[in-house]
Amino acid sequence: MGRLRAAQLRTIKNRCSPGFLCLLPCLPVVKTCREAVMDRWKGRVALVTGASVGIGATIAKELVRYGMTVVGCARSLDKIQALAAECKSAGLSGVLIPMKCDLTNAEDIQSMFAAIKAQHKGVDVCINNAGLAHPDSLLSGKTSAWKNMLDVNVMALSICTREAYQSMKERNVDDGHIINLNSICGHIVINSGDIHFYTATKYAVSALTEGLRQELREAKTHIRATSISPGIVETEFAHRFYSESPDKATATYNHLKALEAIDVANAVVYVLSAPPHVQVGDVVLRPVEQEM
Repeated sequence: MGRLRAAQLRTIKNRCSPGFLCLLPCLPVVKTCREAVMDRWKGRVALVTGASVGIGATIAKELVRYGMTVVGCARSLDKIQALAAECKSAGLSGVLIPMKCDLTNAEDIQSMFAAIKAQHKGVDVCINNAGLAHPDSLLSGKTSAWKNMLDVNVMALSICTREAYQSMKERNVDDGHIINLNSICGHIVINSGDIHFYTATKYAVSALTEGLRQELREAKTHIRATSISPGIVETEFAHRFYSESPDKATATYNHLKALEAIDVANAVVYVLSAPPHVQVGDVVLRPVEQEM
């Protein structure tokens, strides 16, 4: 019996992800610690915005891995449909459901939530991942670029948050979670005119997340609110930001070992894995070599 237990515990240890903070004592079952604490989310519904590429796609896939029904939304469905097929062929225990939505259009967002209600009853976890940046400074930037950043980074996030909360409230869901993908730029102002307006939108995300936490407490609910603030992550973000200067995009990642999308996805799983009485307010993660 002792040998069997030792073998089972070694199996758990070997399958646990490096660097993951274990929230449960080791159990004599053949499951990773992470799988054990994520069991309560199996079959629950998560919305991930901006799920077609990069961090959003990786988050969506990880939640499907842990048995969640994930609604992944984006303006174009091709890439999400391919990811859904990949999840299915890999035999992951959850399911990814592609859904088209233009997050700059409030009516589109409300229609998406109505479709989720009709098809899946509602949202239990809302991950506001979608975000964008334009290199438009405060002194010479285009108004249209500023507005686009506000529409996606602030307004869409706020509308999705409101609709997700209302979905939880009407179904008496008291253990839901709203996670906002923030940025290190939501905490410090970097001396670079290209990102100052983007920084303002991320400071707004910091304020909105804390304001949400306070309002949830006033509402006497146990729904949790978390902000995740990564530093430099190697995705398509820099290439889009510097679309007219490919050399600048490449240089963003050349001088250090950047975070990867899976690092951010692991942070999402970590906060979802926290015991129901624990609220992780903000997770700041950055490459070891990043100076700012």
